[in-house]
Amino acid sequence: MATRAASLWHDLVRRSRAGSLSLETTALLVGAAFFSVGFVVSLPPFWGRELDIAGAWSIGAYAAVGGAVVAILSVLLGRVVVRRGRIAAQADGLTMRDDRLRWYDTAAITLAYAATALLGWSGIAALLELSFADAPVYDFPGAILVAVAFALTAYVCFLSAASLTPMMLSLVLAIFLVVGAFASMLTATDRHWWRDNLSALGMASNDSAWIFNGTLIVAGVIVTTVSRYATAGLPVADPQQKRGRHYIRIGMILMGIFLTCVGVFPVDAFFIVHNTVATGMAVAFAAVVIALPWLLPSISSVFVGMGYVYVAVIVLLGIFFATGYYNLTAVELIAAILIFSWIIVFLRAADDVQSQPATENAVERQPAV
Repeated sequence: MATRAASLWHDLVRRSRAGSLSLETTALLVGAAFFSVGFVVSLPPFWGRELDIAGAWSIGAYAAVGGAVVAILSVLLGRVVVRRGRIAAQADGLTMRDDRLRWYDTAAITLAYAATALLGWSGIAALLELSFADAPVYDFPGAILVAVAFALTAYVCFLSAASLTPMMLSLVLAIFLVVGAFASMLTATDRHWWRDNLSALGMASNDSAWIFNGTLIVAGVIVTTVSRYATAGLPVADPQQKRGRHYIRIGMILMGIFLTCVGVFPVDAFFIVHNTVATGMAVAFAAVVIALPWLLPSISSVFVGMGYVYVAVIVLLGIFFATGYYNLTAVELIAAILIFSWIIVFLRAADDVQSQPATENAVERQPAV
C-alpha cells in the first residue's frame, strides 16, 4: 500500500511539472494539503480540552482566522500556478488584450476572499452555537472540523482564483458584499442604526465600523477591477465605438472609486465628503445607464431597458424620501442592491456582446436621434 501511494504521489509531481495536471485535481491536492495542515496545527492546542463552538479560542475562531490565512495563500497559489502554466489547458480569463491583473487588483481580490472566509466561518460558528446550545466539542473531532474548514476554503479559493474571469469576480463581489453587510449589521453597537441611514454602520461609535468601511473600500477596488476587464474585450467597429467603450469604462471606474471613498470617509467624520461621493456614485451609475445604447450600440436592448427601470426606481425612491414616505436607510439599501445587481448583469451582457462580431446588429440597435 505504501509503495502504491508513493508511486501515485511521484506520478502527480511528474504531471504537475509537465503542466498536464488538471485544475480540478490540483485543487483537490491543495485542499488535501491544507486539511493536513489544519489538523496538525489544531490538535495540539485542542488536546485535552472541551471546546466551545463560537467565541474566543473556540473552534469557530480557529476556523475563521485560519480560514482567512488559508484563503490568502490559496488565492495567491492559484494565481502563481496559472501564470506559470502549471495547469493543463487552463486559460487565464483575466489576461485580456489590453489589460493584465495588477498587484493592487490581486491584493483587493485576495482581501475579499480572506474577509469572506473570516466573516463566513464566524457566522456559521455563531449559527451552530445557537443550534447546539451549550454543546461541548472534544479535541480530536474539533481538530477534524477545523481541518475540514481549511480544506474547503483552500479548495474553493484556489479553484476560483485559478479560473478568474470578470463573471467570477462579480460573484466574489456579490458574496463579499452580502457577508460584509450582514456582519456589520450583526455587530453594530447601535441596534437601531437603521433609523438614521445605512452609513451609520460605518460610524466610529459602532463596533461594526471597520467591517462596514473595509467592505466598501475593498468592494470599490473590485468594482474598478471588474470594470476594466469587463470592458477590455468589448468589440469595436470604428473609432467612435472605441471611444464609447472608453467612456463606459471611465464611468464604471468612477463608480468603484466613489464606492471606495464612501468607506474611506465615514459619515460622522466627513459628512460633506461622504455624501458627495455617495451621490457621485449614483450620478455615475445613472450616466452610464442612460448613455449605454449610444456608447455601446450592440448591447442588448432588454438590458438597456432594465437599466432605465433601475434608474427610474432610484429616482422614485428619492422622491419618497423627500416626501417623508421612506427613511434614508431604505432608499440607500434598495439603491445599492439595484446598482450592484446591474453591474453583475452587465458583466453577463458584456460577455454576450464579446461573443458577437463587432458590427452585428450595430445599425438596427442604434438608437434613433
